[in-house]
Amino acid sequence: MPAERLMPSEESQDLIELTRDIVGKELRPVIADLDARAEFPRDVFRTLGRAGLMSLPYPEEVGGGGQTYEVYLQALEEIASASASVGVGVSVHALSCFGLFTAGTEEQKLQWLPGMLSGEQLGAYCLSEAHAGSDPAAMRTKAVREGDEYVINGAKAWTTHGGKADFYKVMARTSDDGGRGISCFLVPAGTPGLTADTPEDKMGLMSSTTATMLFDDVRVPVERRLGDEGQGLSIALAGLDAGRLGIAAVATGLAQEALDVAIAYAKERETFGRAIIDHQGLAFVLADMAAAVESARATYLAAARRKDAGLAYSRQASIAKMVCTDNAMKVTTDAVQVLGGAGYTKDFPAERFMREAKVMQIFEGTNQIQRLVISRNLAR
Repeated sequence: MPAERLMPSEESQDLIELTRDIVGKELRPVIADLDARAEFPRDVFRTLGRAGLMSLPYPEEVGGGGQTYEVYLQALEEIASASASVGVGVSVHALSCFGLFTAGTEEQKLQWLPGMLSGEQLGAYCLSEAHAGSDPAAMRTKAVREGDEYVINGAKAWTTHGGKADFYKVMARTSDDGGRGISCFLVPAGTPGLTADTPEDKMGLMSSTTATMLFDDVRVPVERRLGDEGQGLSIALAGLDAGRLGIAAVATGLAQEALDVAIAYAKERETFGRAIIDHQGLAFVLADMAAAVESARATYLAAARRKDAGLAYSRQASIAKMVCTDNAMKVTTDAVQVLGGAGYTKDFPAERFMREAKVMQIFEGTNQIQRLVISRNLAR
């Protein structure tokens, strides 16, 4: 059943209904097959983009939807409830546009942002490396300036949409000055020397392509640098706060879907002459699942409202990412338990939900890193 929402306006409620209608028609009927074939749903992203759902948190004057994060994240949750793979993709796309919007010049934004937000272009985000995940300041990919160009060499691991995106937001080292020696670049797909390695064979999110991006003398004009030299890591970390809210919403949508599947099954399956939902032991499991979903939603919305109000929200974003993804892991695991043996088969989607939830505790900063961020914030 659809999540019960208290939206801030009639317009935002209409947006939620539009989102539900589109994902119900365009995504729900095909996602199980796409996942089974590990097929990337490029046309789905175009459909979402043309409906304005790929650009919701950006201002209308640059081609965005002009929505608050409180509204955007709830629309994102609706998308993720139909497909976690696509929900993650929408969140990553929004994150890929963040650096240009926050650090780009007016000329850069006018030139590139409308096309990036139209839905016809799909973004990717290149920060992590094989040896530099939780510690991005340890990255080794280099960008060396030669006249009016930078020449980038290195490899960027775990790139969502790697090889499928139309543009890449890339962090690369421009000096040896640790975290202050990293700069940010906007690199178009098809640039000579930029290729994708063989996609990762993952546990879940099978229709979300993840690959290492290889940079072999990739030449990027100076005007494609975002912000000043050395500003890249601060751009990346600022974006991660918003990205963590996106993943929190995606995890909540996934958990909501797992809860819905578990409830539907528990109403139909009978043991000892009664629907299993009428047995107290299992009913209490479902009650705990519902509490986990609703508390997760409240947590990410509280952080989103701080962001919308212009308040500091880094700690709250980390709390939301940690709580929502930990809750999603528990809810999806419990959904498999509710379905029993059926939950362990691919005849039902519960096992897929459980596989998809696991990575959400890992990417956009592991939940151990979130605890580090939170505790350091408290110490200050």
